[in-house]
Amino acid sequence: MRYDIIIIGGGAAGFFTAINAAEMTPGAKILILERGKEVLTKVRISGGGRCNVTHAEFIPKELVKNYPRGEKELRGPFHQFMTGDTIAWFEERGVDLKTEEDGRMFPVSDTSETIINCFLSEAERLKIEIKKSETLKSIREAGECWELKTSKTVYSAEKIVMATGSNPKIWNLLQKLGHNVNTAVPSLFTFNISDERIKSLPGISTYAEVKVQGEKLQDEGPLLITHWGLSGPAILKLSAWGARKLHQRSYQFQILVNWLPGFSSEEILENLKRLKFDLAKQQVLKNAQFDLPKRLWQNLVAASGIAEKDIWANINKTQLLALSAQLTEAKFKVNGKSTFKEEFVTCGGVDLKEVNFKSFESKLHENLFFAGEVLNIDAVTGGYNFQNAWTGGFIAAKAMAAKGN
Repeated sequence: MRYDIIIIGGGAAGFFTAINAAEMTPGAKILILERGKEVLTKVRISGGGRCNVTHAEFIPKELVKNYPRGEKELRGPFHQFMTGDTIAWFEERGVDLKTEEDGRMFPVSDTSETIINCFLSEAERLKIEIKKSETLKSIREAGECWELKTSKTVYSAEKIVMATGSNPKIWNLLQKLGHNVNTAVPSLFTFNISDERIKSLPGISTYAEVKVQGEKLQDEGPLLITHWGLSGPAILKLSAWGARKLHQRSYQFQILVNWLPGFSSEEILENLKRLKFDLAKQQVLKNAQFDLPKRLWQNLVAASGIAEKDIWANINKTQLLALSAQLTEAKFKVNGKSTFKEEFVTCGGVDLKEVNFKSFESKLHENLFFAGEVLNIDAVTGGYNFQNAWTGGFIAAKAMAAKGN
């Protein structure tokens, strides 16, 4: 069966590429091949079922800072298609987006089904074929075409787009074509920690700075205490930037948490000395200081060797030093990781040196294109991974259109 363009992967990147290619190349025969029984499954669970479409960052040089892998390579592409273009693209198709306080952007409907329905209706309008439950078995160049064997049949196409995300089987096929693939390791994960200081505090959130001891890895932001340890943007960003190093440590390492970012232990010690004088007759445990959640303050005070009924006047120098350390450099042992919700993201994929980022075409094979996480590009949480998919899909579609049918 012959097609002009075959998109391998029925996810966000695949549909976005197909839709744009169909609009830019009227009359082209386009097929989306999906190995699963359903398409757009990752879109459905994204953002807790609301679909975090993109992030309200409109300056390319600032946007790229959210990509641990791909920062340099995406600078040019983001000047071609980025956040504002994404918003306009969806609005033109009747999908309005809204911006939340943290910059994440969602459909106004607050449901991922809006995005899914948009893609499916556009695919139907543009007569894009969709075949599900077909696993790609082999790819080879056959003259001026590509030949694709699946679990059901054989296809040929002038141009193909790999939009399969983190799929080891597809990476193996690409390696057979000569592409180098960076081994995939998890990114965007939470830290498993068993510690009395946080054991009774699941659900508490505060702003903190986190450092990995022995590595040049640190970040700050909202920090969420969970039943299994620590999560929240501060942890997720750290896990993304440190994906390979933390994998090498088998997710066994220590972190230092500064619950009062911007302040050193010495500065906090001076503050504690003033509190010892100003609040002399008050119980240390009773009133939380520095705007910390009360129960967190109480646990850190207890961990400093200060008894429940101790008053400020009776706190000795050793206890003050211990409390200062608990507040600004609390040490926690990480023993493993947990996937962030159901949104599994990996660090790894096709080597970026082998891709032309003006077109998202392979440098090794003509008419072989890439879009999305099949490449060694990944981002922190917040809509950035989808923005990479939209940008790559649009540019690939444009490049294919420029070549004609």
